[in-house]
Amino acid sequence: MEKLRGRSVLVTDGNVDKALRKFKKKIQAAGILDDVRDREFYTKPTTARKLKASAAKNRWKKKLNEQALPKKLF
Repeated sequence: MEKLRGRSVLVTDGNVDKALRKFKKKIQAAGILDDVRDREFYTKPTTARKLKASAAKNRWKKKLNEQALPKKLF
């Protein structure tokens, strides 16, 4: 039997669907799919910085909203 390299899954009893599900889980857990999606299109460095700053601002707003007192209901 050959030595397997990289991410691989053995197909047993001709059950390709089960092997494909296992392979997708491995890829998802390793974060490879997210990396491929990020590299699919080029984003300029200025755009990347703006997106990063916007995400940080949104996280900060969310944190403040969670800590805020409830509104009066009268």
